[in-house]
Amino acid sequence: MATFDIVSKTDEQEVDNAVNQAKKEISTRYDFKDSKSTIEVNKDIEITIMSDDEHKLKSVVDILENKFIKRGVSLKSLDYGNIEDASGDMKRQVIKIVQGLSQDKAKEISKFIKATKLKVQSQIQGDQLRITAKKIDDLQEVITLVKAEDFKTSLQFVNMKS
Repeated sequence: MATFDIVSKTDEQEVDNAVNQAKKEISTRYDFKDSKSTIEVNKDIEITIMSDDEHKLKSVVDILENKFIKRGVSLKSLDYGNIEDASGDMKRQVIKIVQGLSQDKAKEISKFIKATKLKVQSQIQGDQLRITAKKIDDLQEVITLVKAEDFKTSLQFVNMKS
């Protein structure tokens, strides 16, 4: 039996690198001179962005997104919180990095795969989805179909075994 796993993982080191590059760019840009804009990464892989006003906050988010794209981190793995007031007339936004497939997302992908009528089985295992088939060609077709569909999350296909 041939198998592979569908997972949603984000490389924490690449996230850290992108945040550091964004901090460096903010410190050197003229439009952020005299600004108190900050980016912090928590241990739970949450990014907290604070800035003087909403316009500058959105600019910081834009810089951060550009760095993520350059580092190969999918923007689909970001979960944006609401912009809220912080102390001292500052604005704050928390961005969570989604790790693993939620049960609902795994069920949605599994349902999609079953609707293709291919001879494959899908099984939810924690925060990943294992796909099993007799022929590796069926697995490759599943990968192609899942890539073509937009599930609004970052997906990777790992552990291909035949």
